Amino acid sequence: MSLQRVRSHSTSKFLKAIISKVFTIYSELEKLTGIPETMLWTLHNRANEAMRSDGVIQDPKAIEIYEAIQYDYERSRSVTKGQSFGKADPVHALRSIAFDSEIRVFMKKYPSGVVVNLGEGLETQRFRLADLQTTWYTIDLPESIRAREHFISPGDRWKHISCSALDYAWIDQIPTDRPVCITAQGLLMYFQESEVQDLLKTLAERHPILTIIFDVIPNWLAQKTLSSDGLKMSRDYVTPVMPWGINRKEIPSFIEKTMGQNFDVTDIGFPRYPLAIRSFLFWVWFNVPVLKQLAPTIVKVER
Repeated sequence: MSLQRVRSHSTSKFLKAIISKVFTIYSELEKLTGIPETMLWTLHNRANEAMRSDGVIQDPKAIEIYEAIQYDYERSRSVTKGQSFGKADPVHALRSIAFDSEIRVFMKKYPSGVVVNLGEGLETQRFRLADLQTTWYTIDLPESIRAREHFISPGDRWKHISCSALDYAWIDQIPTDRPVCITAQGLLMYFQESEVQDLLKTLAERHPILTIIFDVIPNWLAQKTLSSDGLKMSRDYVTPVMPWGINRKEIPSFIEKTMGQNFDVTDIGFPRYPLAIRSFLFWVWFNVPVLKQLAPTIVKVER
């Protein structure tokens, strides 16, 4: 066989492998529905904010994944082929940088600590915080882990565990002799209140030095997702139902009742968005006392 034919054969095999991988990724992402599909919604919002010259977040890995996925994020799609999310919104980027900041605070206080991300999906936090020398655990549903591992591989310091956050088998794999920071971005609102209580109580009983960071939605928003119309984010996209909502003033008593009195509770809130009119509207919603109680927020619980 001539050298030219060898090269041609090798190139053909390489192209077939690439095409096969792209088809596999696309096929698996097309199958995502419900809560797992929200990983594409949050990626859409975060990557688009990162692509702005004046964006609030720097996230090249998110952009890389976003551009690699041949997914119709914005245009109308038929019901049989899934949904699209409409124009990107900065809220998930704001949430991510708030979580990043709190993890840095935790790691500065506990250099030997570990980080556990529940329902991480295609979150690229470990790349934004690459300078932190710690062990990261990703806990997510099997279909979500498969999608993640097309773009983000596990390693010695980055463990992937395929199971629901409500399947407590994952808890046995987390060290109890080191401080633990557990994050749940955009997750707990998809659980029933009793499931949230049981999860938080179990974690409190298991880990003596514990920080948990999670975001919550208010009661009215949870009820909207449960209505006949649901919560419509675009012409095509209705979010999965979010059964658990809690108003901000109720959070301290909820944590005390669920986890005990020896935890400090901090209402972190969302960072302010820097662009003119939207910045003002965000400030009004998250700072005017009456409206503030009706806004989502980010909570840190620690002891």
